[in-house]
Amino acid sequence: MSAPGPVACIVGPTASGKSALAELVAYQLESEVISVDAMQVYRGMDIGTAKTPERDRRVPLRMVDVADPAESYSVSLFQTQARSLVDGLLDAGRIPVLCGGTGLYLNAVIDDMSFPSGERDGGLRASYERQLEELGPNGLHALLASRDPRSAELIHPNNSRRVIRALEMLDEGVSYAQHHEGLHRRAAHYDARIWGLTMGRERLYARIDARVDQMVRDGLVDEVRLLAQRGLSAEHTAGQAIGYKEILQALAGELSLDDAIELIKRRSRRYAKRQLSWFRHDGRVRWVNLDELDLAQVLDLVVDDLLGGGHA
Repeated sequence: MSAPGPVACIVGPTASGKSALAELVAYQLESEVISVDAMQVYRGMDIGTAKTPERDRRVPLRMVDVADPAESYSVSLFQTQARSLVDGLLDAGRIPVLCGGTGLYLNAVIDDMSFPSGERDGGLRASYERQLEELGPNGLHALLASRDPRSAELIHPNNSRRVIRALEMLDEGVSYAQHHEGLHRRAAHYDARIWGLTMGRERLYARIDARVDQMVRDGLVDEVRLLAQRGLSAEHTAGQAIGYKEILQALAGELSLDDAIELIKRRSRRYAKRQLSWFRHDGRVRWVNLDELDLAQVLDLVVDDLLGGGHA
């Protein structure tokens, strides 16, 4: 039995132009865009996550603003909610357009992936957090290494949040290492047609730097200040997002604003490299070089393929 679809997917590194292309594709198909971005799910995080402003949207943009920044939001929950939207569009005879740079969130939707329950025992989580305070990051990492050496090898000792999650997963009977291996084993849940946008490194990095500068001009600092007043901190997943973490540090006096902005640019460039690495592991991605084709040509390529019912 063939997987339902087609489902269009526009992926690529940050600042590559994914949102603009996805919106044009959805507009021509009289459909909707479903964001697959782990940080656009949060309300109030607009400028720093590069959400298309509501006033500028030509088609509905789904899976944005579905959680408060202080909430714990999981990829499992995202999978359930996003698939409901995809199925609704397919049932209505329309082609969903998924767009974003969070590879895990995309794969959670289009591939058969299952996740640990993610139910957190409050006492257990608090216990690991107390151990982190007592033992420090290296001590807690050593605890993980004693229980699950393979998982410990995959997680940096300073990534305490992930170390705690790996310990929780062990308590649920799941090894982080085994789960991690399964993320790149893909069986299709939908007939996904994936296009990846790319361009020369210098051009991409220049676009990233320009985007960060524009975010600052658009009011990123005030956006983060308002979120901080509402309780956002580095303790929350949302507070670890690139752009928010650094401005929170600047507001706390830990960094100068200029240093924070430069750090955002540097971390965004590194993130772009990780995004490209993730998507290049997926042999289904059809790469489009924007140094060779303009947006209108790519739009025609994508729409012709989708409406033609087969891969060109």
